[in-house]
Amino acid sequence: MQPSGLDGRLPVFVFPPSITVYLADPSTHKQIVTLYNPYDFTISYQVLCNAPSRYTVDTPHGVVRAKRSVDIIVRHVDVSLSNVQTPDKLRIQITEEGKRQVLGRKDIAVTLVKGVPEARSGTDSDCFESVRAPSSRAAVGAATSDTAQHQQQRQHAFGANQGNTGPSLVLVSAAVVCLLGLLMPTEGDQTPTRIPQYLHLNANIKIVLAYVLGLLTYAILRVG
Repeated sequence: MQPSGLDGRLPVFVFPPSITVYLADPSTHKQIVTLYNPYDFTISYQVLCNAPSRYTVDTPHGVVRAKRSVDIIVRHVDVSLSNVQTPDKLRIQITEEGKRQVLGRKDIAVTLVKGVPEARSGTDSDCFESVRAPSSRAAVGAATSDTAQHQQQRQHAFGANQGNTGPSLVLVSAAVVCLLGLLMPTEGDQTPTRIPQYLHLNANIKIVLAYVLGLLTYAILRVG
């Protein structure tokens, strides 16, 4: 896939699509958002928010290499009753590395609720601003527990299984099928191959397979 000439409407693949933070559950005050890059070129990303004072992001901007994903840690730093049910949004927008044209954007609804798990909610909002990275003082406590795993943002190759326990055979099988699909030649590619023409997949199908594989990889790593 050639990045040149893109019109700014590429899909942005992130998981989860929305976030719920629970007032009485501190473990939910920190969330992980995974950004997938199924494309054949490196993308740059930036995290924006309509309420930047309520959130910190460990890496509010960075790059994701082709066919890889990256975990972005988001913390709600103003967990209080006054913010319960306030609909916030994180926006992740992507560009081709080294260029300014926005190729796509994705909004993630974030809602603070009371108590333990309740139904998610969220409404549209605007006035997006850049999200601040954690200040050195505020980040000291969190950095103690996170430095070993998150001091450098890790990028995972699609299909990599880093779990040590047995994930579902169905998940693994589905991931293998998606991976095999991605390894098939791309439709229109003139490179000589022994693989029959009917097994050549077009770029749109490969994008879907990459996205599904990313979700499956996320699920497998969580199980592991």
